Parts: sequence; C-alpha cells; structure tokens
Amino acid sequence: MLATLSIRDLVIIEALDLDFAAGLGVLTGETGAGKSILLDALGLVLGARADSGLVRAGAEKSRVTAGFNVKLDSGPLAQLLDDNDLEIEAGEPLIIRRQVRADGGSRAHVNDQPVSAALLRELAPYLVEIHGQHDDRGLINPKGHLALLDSFAKADHGKVARVYRQWRDAETALAAALTEMEEAEKDREWLEHSLNELRSFGPQAGEEAALALERADMQKGERLSESLVEITDMLDGSNNPLAKLRSLTRKLDRIAPEHPILAEALSSLDRAIIEAGEGEDKLFEAAQALNFDPQQLEESETRLFAIRALARKHDVQPDDLADLLERLEARWGALESGGGNVVALTAARDKAKADYVGAADALHKQRVEAGTRLDKAVANELVPLKLDAARFQSSITILPEERWGPKGNSAAEFLISTNPGSDFAPLMKIASGGELSRFILALKVALAEQGGADTIIFDEIDRGVGGAVASAIGERLSRLSKDTQLLAVTHSPQVAAKGDHHLYISKSSDGTVARTNVVLLDIAARQEEIARMLSGAEVTNEARAQADRLLEGV
Repeated sequence: MLATLSIRDLVIIEALDLDFAAGLGVLTGETGAGKSILLDALGLVLGARADSGLVRAGAEKSRVTAGFNVKLDSGPLAQLLDDNDLEIEAGEPLIIRRQVRADGGSRAHVNDQPVSAALLRELAPYLVEIHGQHDDRGLINPKGHLALLDSFAKADHGKVARVYRQWRDAETALAAALTEMEEAEKDREWLEHSLNELRSFGPQAGEEAALALERADMQKGERLSESLVEITDMLDGSNNPLAKLRSLTRKLDRIAPEHPILAEALSSLDRAIIEAGEGEDKLFEAAQALNFDPQQLEESETRLFAIRALARKHDVQPDDLADLLERLEARWGALESGGGNVVALTAARDKAKADYVGAADALHKQRVEAGTRLDKAVANELVPLKLDAARFQSSITILPEERWGPKGNSAAEFLISTNPGSDFAPLMKIASGGELSRFILALKVALAEQGGADTIIFDEIDRGVGGAVASAIGERLSRLSKDTQLLAVTHSPQVAAKGDHHLYISKSSDGTVARTNVVLLDIAARQEEIARMLSGAEVTNEARAQADRLLEGV
C-alpha cells in the first residue's frame, strides 16, 4: 500500500509531502491545478521514462520518494527483491527514490540500494495499478488475462505442470534413443569390425604400463647376462683363480707348521677362499636370476607395440582401450535391442502426452466455465456504468501444440463489443478513454476477490458522465476499496462524496512562479469542495445542501 509520497522541484511542485491511508482516497481540484503531476511523480518511482522537462524551472534536479507498506511473504514480490539482492527487513517499508537531473540523467534507489529503471518497472505491477485515459498496462494487457482468469477460476496448475514435465522428459528420452540408434546404425559395419578386433585382442586396464615395465626389465637382464657369461666362463675355465688359490693353500698347508707367520698366511688364504667361494655362488645365482627368454621378450614387445598401434587407430590412450571396448559393446547392445527400447519409450511418451492432454483439457474446461461466469459478472456491472450497449467476452482458445506448456494448452484474452452487432475486439482497440476506464472498473469489481496490486489508481474514470452513472461509479469504487487502497482522481461530486479521505489540489502564483498545493480536507472543507464541484465558481446554499445529502449517503 502507498503510504507516503514526497516530491521536490517537479514541474510546478516546489515541495510536497503526502500521507496516504487505506480505503478510498479521492483527489479533486480545478483543471490545471496539477493532479496529473502527482501521477507523473508516482510514475517516475514506478519506472517511467525520466524527462528533463519534469524538472522545475530554475532547479538542478527533481526528486520523488514513495514509501510502500508491503507484505514480504513468499510471494512473487519477495522473490523479485531476493533475485536482485534487495534486502528489506520484515515490517520495514519499501522506499523507492527517483532523481531526475535537468540534463536528462536519472538515478533510482530502493531502500538506498541503487537500481535500474527497468527493475522499477518490474516492481511496479506488485505495488500500484494505474488506470487512466492512456493506460497501457494492467487489466488491458492481454499477457495478464490468463493469470487473472485462472485466479478467478481458482485453477491449480500443479497437475498440469507435473504431467507436462513428464511428457517432455519422455520426449527427451525417446529422442536420445532414436539418435543413438541412428548413429549406431550408420556405423554398424565399422562398429562390428572394431568390436571383433578389440574382443580378439582383449585389452586390459593398465596392461600397457605393465608390458613396458616387463620389457625394460628383460632388456636390462639381457645386458647384464652378457657380462655375467664372460665372468662365469672365467670361473669355469682352466685359469679359474679360485682353483689356483686352493692349490696354493694345499702346498702352503704342508710347510705352515714350520713357522708361525706361514700359519697366519694360511689362515688368511683360507678365509679368502671361503669369501671367494661365496662370491662365486652369488655370481652363478645372479646368472640364473638374470637369465631371460628372448622369445618372451619378443612376445612382450609385440603385444606392447600392438596395444599402442590399436590406441592410435582409435584415437585413445592405451589404458583407455578396455573402456572403449565396453562403450562399443554398449552401443552394439543398443543397436541390437534398440528397436524394442524405442518401442517402449514411444509408448511411454504417448502415455505421458495423453496424461498431459487430459489434464490440460480439464483445465481448459475449467477456464471456459470460469469465463462464462466472469462474462456474466462483468455484464451485471456494465448497465449501471452506462455501458448497457456493450458486451464483454472472455475468449478462451486452444493453442497449437508447439505452444502448449506447464500452464496448459489454452490462452485467454478479454474482448469487448461497444455497439450492438459489432465484432468483439481487444479492450484497448475499441474503447474510448472514458469507456475503457469504466470497463476496467467493471472488470476490477468482478475480479475483486482475486487480488492484485495493493494500490489501485483510477484517473478521471468518471470523465463525461454524471448523475446516476457517476453515483454507480462512486459506489463501485467504494466497494472495491474495502479490501485494498484505491485512489481516484475525479471531477464528479458523486464520486468525491464516496471517499474515505479527500485531498484537494490547488495552484497558486506570486505573479512569476506557479506552485501546486495539496491539503487533506476535513468534513466542513469537503462539504465546501463538493458544493463547488456541484455549482461551479459560485457556491450556492442549494449546492451545499446537495453536498450534505451526498455526504450523508456515504
């Protein structure tokens, strides 16, 4: 709900601070006093284009600040604020500030956080509905008609949305299976050849690294074995140094008792023979361990080179050949069983589509029934508003399949016919300014329980009518304002008398500068203003008496 509006240096408004309350607020005043400027000011904070011509002559900039009391529950307004990182504490007002410079530049803030004018336009529908002579939003915008009708019908989109997702998921699964089968079919010959080749080869994960290590070990063994052969040949030949050493010790053993030093020498040589014997054993042991099989080396190298060649052929790493075999096996399996899988997926898709069509048709039927009720409700409001020759129609049509979605398979648009025998057409294309405002009022009354913006503004909805029609307009505005805040710019005393609050707009001048002033009227001032509206420039006692009767009828 609009709580406050503060204006500085806008057109002929130098400084103005207004407070607003719930219920029906009426704004009256003489022509040219500045009522439209208030709407221009409110339009700025709702994202209207910033025009340097709005800046008061001699001022550097204009500033407009509006405060709204909003319910920040889990609704779309709270989601929009959250999506744009606008933090507002519970109970805190939503304050929008717009500044327009004389050079045409502008800035906007929401609770002191800078925002774009585009974001203000996104916020606007949740804050204020403005219906006037040139309104191009709100109820006359066909984009919102389906949501309004569904709200009137109390329609639930949950089931339709759920089966729509299931249908689309089934479509996606079927399309993927068909694509996979088509691709596999195109590559059938290659796939079969590759599978046979890989199956016969039987690649194992990690095999390439193991073969490379085995080959390196065998190549190393080959080099060492050649050297050991030379060594062992020396140990086995007639010039075996160990055999000579043993012969030497046998000779020394015969003479060693003759002298202590010879005994020590014999002891040292005995130890050397033992050590040399152990070394000889290790050499023979090493020769056995390093003995390699040339055929095994050849087989390992052949397998290793084949793995690498096969990997290059299929453009994968050698260790990925086993995974490649699994993937090709899966493709072959899909190709072999693809027909049956596609049949099953097609059946699932058809069932999901049938479920969607059933749910969407039921929703469409609910919309048609609600449209009939809405048409009657609006028709009941048209006669008192002097639109008895007009007809209203909720047009609900089935959409082409490519436009079906989670909200169903139908579209809705509100149409009117203003004269007997004339065709139905969109609201904005047929109705004149005054007719359009009254059509909107009739529709708002019919949709009153469906909610919308917390603040509704009607700009001169009573233009061109008076008497009983103006009274009917006032009565409907008063009824509509019971559940929301409604502001009406009016020239009709019958409408003004229905207000819960009455703001009077006047213009004054010191001979050089004109200024707009706004005051909240008390009961006596209201009587005088309504009397002026009834009689014109000279307020008569008869006009005051009539004003009393209008006010008493509230």
